[in-house]
Amino acid sequence: MELLRPSSLEKVQGQSGVLIAGGTEVVPQLREGLIEADALIDISGLVPREIEGTRIGAGATLAEIEAAPSVPDALREACRLAASPQLRGMGSVGGNLLQSTRCWYWRLNYPCRLHGGDRCHARDGEHREHAIFANDFCASAHPSDVAAALVALGATVRTNRRELAVHELYRLADDGDRRLTALEPGEVLLELDVAAPDASVYLKAMDRKRWAFPIVGVAAVRRGAKTTVALAGVAPIPWLLDSSLDDATPLPGTAYKVDVARALVDRAVAKLAG
Repeated sequence: MELLRPSSLEKVQGQSGVLIAGGTEVVPQLREGLIEADALIDISGLVPREIEGTRIGAGATLAEIEAAPSVPDALREACRLAASPQLRGMGSVGGNLLQSTRCWYWRLNYPCRLHGGDRCHARDGEHREHAIFANDFCASAHPSDVAAALVALGATVRTNRRELAVHELYRLADDGDRRLTALEPGEVLLELDVAAPDASVYLKAMDRKRWAFPIVGVAAVRRGAKTTVALAGVAPIPWLLDSSLDDATPLPGTAYKVDVARALVDRAVAKLAG
């Protein structure tokens, strides 16, 4: 396998290979055979990394964001709870936003719908950690704490081609398109814009006390009289809670997540009020 280090993003467009920055997402998938590549294209030196005011470079590590006093509390806490210190020191926020599902059927390369098959194996199989919203086509649960915090914060992301809201970065898979993001081929995340709210908080339930993927993560943000809530671990994409948790459609093994989410949402909203 060849490692390429192009001198500009323009030169990336003409090369064939898998993009890599921190490597905490790509390397495990290469090892597990989920990604095949003849070349890795190292863009770590091409993507902005600075944290200045409301701007956060997509190359900034979770540890750097966690330590930045200008970053809203919900995002700092989401970064702190997202992974071990070693992974937070290596993993970029751009890579975290684009990480793949932890669904074990997908990870074990079952011919599920995300792999082009005609069946969601989790729906009829083991699905304790899976989705309670939008789980009819694919029941996987998005694992990013950071993405949920950014969705709740109303953050925007700039790529090498356009600017869009972070929640627009994601899409639900369907028969016509099995992808879970709206990125185009060759499109690279460059920078986030995260406006400061009046108050924000991120709470997380997980199987282990620290450094586990979310069973449910709740980001709550208050601006004036309006409170916005987004959830991690409950849908194939970061889930903006614009309706009631009573609208959830849990599978038999995920019904407990509705109660967990309700408790965390109530606690998060109370923290904002307090």
